[in-house]
Amino acid sequence: MPPYPDAQLAAVARQHGVDPSELREVPGGVANRAFTLGDALFLRISRPGYESDLHKEFLVVPTARAAGVLTPEIITYDPTRTVLDTPYLITRRIHGTEPTTLPKTLAQQLATLHHLHQPPAQPANATQAVCSVGVDGLGGLPEDGWGDPWGTVEELVDRGYIDPGTATWLSGWFTRLAEQIEVDGPKVLIHGDVAAHNLLVGPTNDLRALIDWGDAAWAPPATDFAKLPLTQVADLIPDYLNHTHSPTTEHELAAATLWFHLSWALSKLPATPWPNQRHWTAPTTSRLLNLLHFFTTTPPPPWSDLV
Repeated sequence: MPPYPDAQLAAVARQHGVDPSELREVPGGVANRAFTLGDALFLRISRPGYESDLHKEFLVVPTARAAGVLTPEIITYDPTRTVLDTPYLITRRIHGTEPTTLPKTLAQQLATLHHLHQPPAQPANATQAVCSVGVDGLGGLPEDGWGDPWGTVEELVDRGYIDPGTATWLSGWFTRLAEQIEVDGPKVLIHGDVAAHNLLVGPTNDLRALIDWGDAAWAPPATDFAKLPLTQVADLIPDYLNHTHSPTTEHELAAATLWFHLSWALSKLPATPWPNQRHWTAPTTSRLLNLLHFFTTTPPPPWSDLV
């Protein structure tokens, strides 16, 4: 039985001038239930435990839009639990489909987003103004780093997932990658879940919207290339760098991206299988098999130099 009675959803629809008969649920969604409200609006209702993700979206979306990122305008955010017993958010509805190939202008959109750098840390006694536009209002976003892949490798040995010889090889690979990465480089605003199910394109594969900002954070730019297959990333990065003012080279960004793909692939190995999910990284071995596929199909430079 749905957790929200039809009467409550009908009340939300009527508040926004939509006849309840035009309300349709969209399947899928881990953090939220989603509904179309006619042709013009889109409703997302937080599932239990994910309320902070919806609040984060409320904070991040205006900043991203002000920077020029294509993402739907927020119409209403209601955390009061007076109409529904959980927070909900309504945006403009963007009509599009999930892409099957790399969307046009995605590289430019990510470069635009990554121009937003993490603001300097404030002194403990400083008073910070909270605003919906501008990075100064996003200082409370989570901060993601590089993790500890060497620790992951050791744990996998201890738990019997890999043998000591393979662990030595993997640890050496991470050490070589670390020498090619600026680990102390600036952190930028990332979307955090750049994958096909969060992209909407038009009939000619033109990107219309980047949606679902629940994983947004301050992080190395390469983090936003970690949920796309490496075959797509290899095509995306050169175009991305053409739209940035960063001194980062293609080799450095490729090394950083490979770091996340390999690290996250290893971290996923002990996970409990989660079938019937849309995302290609949901199966526990998909990332490792994607790496195997990529590096056995003659990847272009600089990727071929990273093994």
